[in-house]
Parts: sequence; structure tokens; C-alpha cells
Amino acid sequence: MWSFSKAAIGKSAVGGRPTADCRLPAAFFRHVAVLCMALMAMPLSGCLQPLYAPVAPGLDASPLAAELQSIAVDEIPLQLGHYVRNELIFGLNGTGSQPPPRYRLMVTLRERVQTPILDTVTGRATSAAVIVDAEYRLITIPGEVEVTKGIAFNIASYDRFSNRFSNVRAARDAEIRNARVIAESIRTRIATVMAARLSSGPPPVLPN
Repeated sequence: MWSFSKAAIGKSAVGGRPTADCRLPAAFFRHVAVLCMALMAMPLSGCLQPLYAPVAPGLDASPLAAELQSIAVDEIPLQLGHYVRNELIFGLNGTGSQPPPRYRLMVTLRERVQTPILDTVTGRATSAAVIVDAEYRLITIPGEVEVTKGIAFNIASYDRFSNRFSNVRAARDAEIRNARVIAESIRTRIATVMAARLSSGPPPVLPN
């Protein structure tokens, strides 16, 4: 790590002995800076916990995951509703288990299509945007006490073609993308509310 050069060796002020250049390479200071940053981050590593992480080691599921798995999703009309419901069921309970439902989730969808861009020659729309509003409401079973409610919103655009079947497929892909985003938004909002309820105290024991 020490560097010696002919120019660096000379007479010292005391004793006339040669001295060495004590300058350290820049790589040394970079390694020291990285080590210091790692040491500073170590105390914070135990303070952060994922939303769906187990609260204790060795557990396969956290109390929050158990609460989400106990949510029953009502049927949602139309093809878009079918996509949204499937995404919600998978997002809330992707384990395949069927615990007794303790909550009921109701979703109402409003879908509309806009064509903002038109071809000036043919007069046909070259693109379209599928706009979806999803109003959801979560209640307890059997008391029907409202836990949370809200509105999720998303827009998915797609290109329009002269082929009718291509347009149908593109519109369906836009609906699927909308369904995924809306379901994830609803799941995240519900999980946040559930986590706050669990942190404030044990969940209420509901009668069977």
C-alpha cells in the first residue's frame, strides 16, 4: 500500500535519512467509505419489516396474511368483473386454502372507452383508452360492520387496427391490465387498513 519513487526519496529534516511518500491511493479511501456506509446501515436493518412479513421467525403466515385470506370476494358482473375478481382472489389468498370467511368484499365497476386520436384520412380512431372506476366496500361477517371503502382508478390504452379481431384482442388485453392494477390497488389499501387494525390490538372475535 506504500509507494516509493525516486523523486519521493530524499533527505529528511532530522538525521538526513530518506523519507517515503505517505500518500495513499484513492482506492483505499473508496473502500473505507463503503465500509463506513455499511456499518451505518446495520442498525437500521432490523427496524424495517415488509407489510406481509411474519411477525415471528418460523411462521408460514403472518396475522395480516390470515386476515386477508379470510376475505370473501362477491361476484362482479361482466367480463372485466370476472378478471378483477380472479385477481383479487389470487392477491388476497394465493395459497389455495379456504378458511372460513370473516369479511366480505363488494366491488362495483364502471368502465368507459375514449378514442382521443383519430386518423384524419379515414376518420377512424387509431387508439383507445379504457377507463375503469372500481368502488369497493369491505364489511365483516356476519355483523356487516364496514371496515373500509374507497374507489380505485386506472386507465389502459391500446392501439386500434383495421382488423376487427385485432381490436377485440387489444381491448381485452387492456381490460386484463386494468384488472391487475385495480385489484392490486384494492388489495394494498385493504392490507394497510388491516395492518393498522392489527397493530392497535387483537382483531375482534366474531361469532360463527
